[in-house]
Amino acid sequence: MTTPNPYRAKCATRVVLDRVADKWAVLILGLLKDGPVRFNQLRREIEGISQKMLSQTLKNLERDGLVQRTAYPTVPVTVEYALTPLGRTLTDTFDALRQWAEIHIGEVVAAQRRYDEVA
Repeated sequence: MTTPNPYRAKCATRVVLDRVADKWAVLILGLLKDGPVRFNQLRREIEGISQKMLSQTLKNLERDGLVQRTAYPTVPVTVEYALTPLGRTLTDTFDALRQWAEIHIGEVVAAQRRYDEVA
């Protein structure tokens, strides 16, 4: 097996990078950090995400082994999602990214304004 190189077009690691760099995936995984969350709670917490996009993103994360789906036999069925051990390995990385964004948002907005004034 060759060493992964995400700078190559056909490198499989690009699939993982695409998944975890997606804004919805980042927000979902961030909410799951503290424990299992029901589908509808995720939908309420993540403003702007459609039910279809939430469902699709959760399925992709489950397929990648980052999220575990558990359905409970209630009426209606209750479904909750939790991080897998593999998904937990991302929490520190995502926390650092979130913190960076919170700390530097003012600088980013200022840079955008300066750019837009010139453009």
